[in-house]
Parts: sequence; C-alpha cells; structure tokens
Amino acid sequence: MTDNSSPFETIDTAFDQPMLLGESPLWHAEEGALYWIDIPGKAVHRLHPDSRQHQCWDMPQEPGSIVKHAQGGLVVALRSGMSHLNTQTGALTPMLDAPYDTTRIRFNDGRCDASGRFWCGTIYEPRDREAGTLYCFERNRLRDAHHPVTTSNGVAFSPDQRLMYHANTPAHRINVYDYDLATGATSNCRLLLQFDADKSSPDYGGRPDGAAVDSEGAYWCAMFEGARVLRLSPHGEILQEIRLPARCPTMVAFGGTDLRTLYITTGRNGRSDDELSRYPLSGCVLSVRVEVPGRLEYSYRP
Repeated sequence: MTDNSSPFETIDTAFDQPMLLGESPLWHAEEGALYWIDIPGKAVHRLHPDSRQHQCWDMPQEPGSIVKHAQGGLVVALRSGMSHLNTQTGALTPMLDAPYDTTRIRFNDGRCDASGRFWCGTIYEPRDREAGTLYCFERNRLRDAHHPVTTSNGVAFSPDQRLMYHANTPAHRINVYDYDLATGATSNCRLLLQFDADKSSPDYGGRPDGAAVDSEGAYWCAMFEGARVLRLSPHGEILQEIRLPARCPTMVAFGGTDLRTLYITTGRNGRSDDELSRYPLSGCVLSVRVEVPGRLEYSYRP
C-alpha cells in the first residue's frame, strides 16, 4: 500500500450537527448543494456549503438512499418503497411499494447508472443470513438482480460503465461485476477485495460501506468502524488511506465546483460513550480535499 495517508488536521467539518446515522451523500451540481440522509433519524438533509443554508425534510420511515430525479427533486428509497420528494414543496409521493417483508428488510445504499436506472440494495435486519439483495429500479418497476447479501452497500460504476462494484458489509467483501449498460445485466462476479473480519485484531481496519468512483476509475470506500476511507484501484490495490476523526464513516461523495471535495457521512447511533469521547465528530458530515476529481452523479429517468 502506498503510504499516502492524511492526518486529522486535513479533515474539515462540513456540517457539525451530528446525525444518528448519516448516509447517502449526494452532490447536486445544478443546485450547488449537498444532500444526505439520516436513516434512524428518518430525514433527508440539504446543505448549500457556500451560504451554509440547511434544510431538512422528515420522512415517514427510514430512508436508505437517495438519487436525483430527472424531472426534479429526489427519489427516496424508503423502507416502504420508492417515493419522489419534491424539494421545492416538500411533497412526498409514493412511486412503488417495496417487494419484501418490511418488518425484516429495508432499502439501503444505491446509485444511478448512466442510463438512469436506480440500483438499490437491501439490508436483512436479523443479519443471520444473506437474505438481502440488489434491485434495479427502472421505468418505475423493480427487478431483482439476485446478488445475495446481508447488507448491500458500495454500489458504484466505472467511468466507462463497464464495471459495477457491490459490497456485502458484514462479509467484509467487495465484489465487481461486468456490466452491460444497454441491458442493465451483470455478469462474471469476482472478488475485488476481501478484508480481515477479525474485529479482535489490533490491526482491524473496518468493513466496506458506501463508496464512489473518481474520474480515474478508482473506488473510494468508507470503512465502517475503521475510522478511514480507502482509495482502491480497479484491481483491488489500496492506493490511498485517509484517516478520520470518526470511527464509523458510512459513504463518500465528490462535490464542489471542481468535484475535488470528498464529503463523508458518519454515524454515532449505538456507539459507546468511550468511542464517542475519542471520536467527537461521529455523526457529522466531514470533508477533505483530494487530488483526483470525482464525477457527476446520474439521475433516475422513469
């Protein structure tokens, strides 16, 4: 691994009001705004970094992820199903009911591909087997891609849209698939990187959570309980490590006018008092400047 780590001093606090479990950061270039969610807090947030103007929309159930909608507003993957949030009026309109048992499963991490499909996985909350999966939301219908997981995370695409990344967080594993943008088909699943799952190890570095791909095709992954973000090559080599003043980063997003500000959501829900005293920024939205810019996010197109 290249020794290219960042000390705490390089990390800024983009939003200092802590979330219970911040997730799904999303840079909206047209608005110059950062969106994200608080899952157990049941809310969608928006921040204009230049003016510091902040807005919050309460949700009826836990949101798992958000993406832009091509006709304006956001698609919110709620426990109960897909909904459209009108960010002008605050109106929340159901689009499609969830196809699973909502008492045990909910939507989680997701992202759009270049054709406007919203790939969104699920979390199986008993966490005793791989009963979650990855869904493709396209033309207002859901299709099960049959990627068995316990907790789906880390969905991202290579710049040429020929690779799809997908993490199973409790398994400490990131897989990569060949991807056909024309059909939305995935094939040839193989391992990108398997992390050590021994949490008692003094070298334990966390497990892969949400992610994003930069303009050079590197995969940036938040390492939950590892207090770090990793930049990985398409072959699974660790290119860079950014150490964080929060033990539980959840996802990253590239933003700012040059897409070189890496925003990082974090969590504090259920963490010990000792951990929170050592990591007082837990739950805040962090940011750090990076050398390689990211890419603009695609919108859901019905």
